[in-house]
Amino acid sequence: MSLPRYLLQRLFHGALLLLGVTLLSFTLMVQFGPDTAFELAGKNTTEAQLEELRRSLGHDRPFLERYARWLGELARGDLGASDSNGEPVDRLIGRALPVTLALVLPGFLLGNVLGLLLGMLAAWYRQGAWDRLVLGGSVAGLSLSFLVVIIALQVLLCTPYGLDLFPTRGWRVDGIGSYLLYVTVPTLALVIVTLGYNTRFYRAVMVEELARDPVRTARAFGASGREVMFTHVLRNGAVPVLTRLLYSIPLVLVSGSLLLETYFGIPGVGKVAFDAITSGDQPVLLAVVTLTAVMFVAVQLLTDAACRLADPRYGAP
Repeated sequence: MSLPRYLLQRLFHGALLLLGVTLLSFTLMVQFGPDTAFELAGKNTTEAQLEELRRSLGHDRPFLERYARWLGELARGDLGASDSNGEPVDRLIGRALPVTLALVLPGFLLGNVLGLLLGMLAAWYRQGAWDRLVLGGSVAGLSLSFLVVIIALQVLLCTPYGLDLFPTRGWRVDGIGSYLLYVTVPTLALVIVTLGYNTRFYRAVMVEELARDPVRTARAFGASGREVMFTHVLRNGAVPVLTRLLYSIPLVLVSGSLLLETYFGIPGVGKVAFDAITSGDQPVLLAVVTLTAVMFVAVQLLTDAACRLADPRYGAP
């Protein structure tokens, strides 16, 4: 299949995915969700006033008409306004997204780099002492609850009961020094929770690549361990490594930030989503769900392109 045709096919599949996700989320939140007109009007509103408010909001229109109208606004980049404070949702997300990226990316990168290095170490010394040590630590990490890790680190590093080195909550960043203060504990929590999963996955990939004929031939001809692992094994295993790395980005940005930002009071996308869930703010929730779907589609296209560059055999029949 030619590259332009392949990309068009992927874009078509991505468009279908976005359409399905937006339809499902719109149905669940609008058709089966709480009556936002009642919440906006208050408890002492008459039925006639409620009907007038629904009419002014367009909630009296047929469902498919409302969905088509929302899709048209979405295509124009209009995400609507928050039901809670009337702020445009695009401005709200635009302010929160850089905070989430600054919060999550250090832990995401460290967790994957350390997991890859430990996986390579365990694979090279397979069934040896290093392998057992790494696997034991991975299993221990897999058993840890994210919330328990956050609470333990906060008590140990952020309170007078421990070392009291870092802020307990908030995000008052005005330079690199204050940024490091606020990002250290969330980064440690994210690394501790994800390191076990990453290490076991990367170890499995490296063990499989070490058993392939080209790698065994290189070892037989006296190639050093560093050359074997970084030149042959890592390059040949680039497709699963890149796939794991890139597909983890939306999950970490959404699910990881939701717990971290809610617990530490950090005004990112996760905190925005949590506040929207608790208040029933449908425009914000729809925007977050749509943003997540767009990220998955973008990551899918990026993963395909990166894997084709790393291995020309990728996607070949």
